[in-house]
Amino acid sequence: MPLLVQKYGGTSLGSKERIEAVAEKVIAYKDQGNDMVVVVSAMSGETNRLVAMAQEIDPNPKGRELDVLLTTGEQVTIALLAMALHKRGYAAKSYTGAQARIITDSRHNKARIKSIDHEKIRRDLKSGNIVVVAGFQGIDEENNITTLGRGGSDTTGVALAAALKADECQIFTDVDGVYTTDPRVVPEARRLKTLTYEEMLEMASLGSKVLQIRAVEFARKYEVPIRVLSSFEEGEGTLITTDDEADETMEQALISGIAFNRDEAQLTINGVADTPGVAYQILGPVSDANIEVDMILQNIGADGTTDFTFTVHRNDYEAALASLKQTAKKLKAREVTGNNRIVKISIVGVGMRSHAGIASRMFELLANEGINILMISTSEIKISVVVDEKYLELAVRALHEGFDLKSES
Repeated sequence: MPLLVQKYGGTSLGSKERIEAVAEKVIAYKDQGNDMVVVVSAMSGETNRLVAMAQEIDPNPKGRELDVLLTTGEQVTIALLAMALHKRGYAAKSYTGAQARIITDSRHNKARIKSIDHEKIRRDLKSGNIVVVAGFQGIDEENNITTLGRGGSDTTGVALAAALKADECQIFTDVDGVYTTDPRVVPEARRLKTLTYEEMLEMASLGSKVLQIRAVEFARKYEVPIRVLSSFEEGEGTLITTDDEADETMEQALISGIAFNRDEAQLTINGVADTPGVAYQILGPVSDANIEVDMILQNIGADGTTDFTFTVHRNDYEAALASLKQTAKKLKAREVTGNNRIVKISIVGVGMRSHAGIASRMFELLANEGINILMISTSEIKISVVVDEKYLELAVRALHEGFDLKSES
């Protein structure tokens, strides 16, 4: 009998009526002859409510206690969904992450899954039960409750699918698949039938919010097919799978999609000595402040000095700027400048590997719109540029049209 693991997010479970609708959807798949494991998030807004309540008590709550609190959100939804299934005459059992024996490391609020003891779930499935599991959570080897970080229910779903060797992991959300770009920016954006793990990883890391990047990494490692579907309307969604399977289902396009990230900030230190170790002297203190650096650009001047530019998350801009100013004094740099009004725009596609001229075409399309490129970064299947944030929508629309990604007629 085929085994499906389905994951439903908070918007899919945002009310009693929505939970009843999810129960109906799960039953429809069960009646088609599938064994069913269902992973659920907390109801929409519940995790934020619990975090706010915790911070009213203590602005900096201990990670262990915060995890104990936050996991109650999913405990509510697993119980209510199981009740909805029982009411309809279907056998179902609900499990918290701890009861399902999802074993994690001990990093509270951002734990990683180490193993899953799935024998209990297999016995339940064999007995005809629909198994409902709380996403986002687990338990460490000392029996402390842990959480996997925001979006962690996606990871729970994929991890269970891998452990159980499920035929497919279906992620139900408020969109009906992965699009060539955000339809709110480009109304003509097209839903993609298929993406490779590699393309989805790039799009997730570059700003696409459809799937948590850790879930895609997990799926790629264990070759778990993921299908992104809508909780609110029927459709085939988007299948995320291996390169070989994607090639079998579609002629691989040069560019699969355009991702963008509004949360970027740029910092530059000008006129530092071009000597070995200068990059470490600049970025070491930034790293020590627990700030992640994204893109890096270094220019060598004719006078033996260098200008060093990098980007960080916009939330880290002020802290990174303060760090860089301290470094500038030590290195006797000419000046430090910053810009927290930039965006990163990226084109992604495995088809780029075998086609030259993609980068020049991208730069031509942006130049035609009078858009200046501040930084460039490339990999085998993506090209990213940094531009002024005021050009975001213009740039995305120009690239979407220029690479012919619009909706099929």
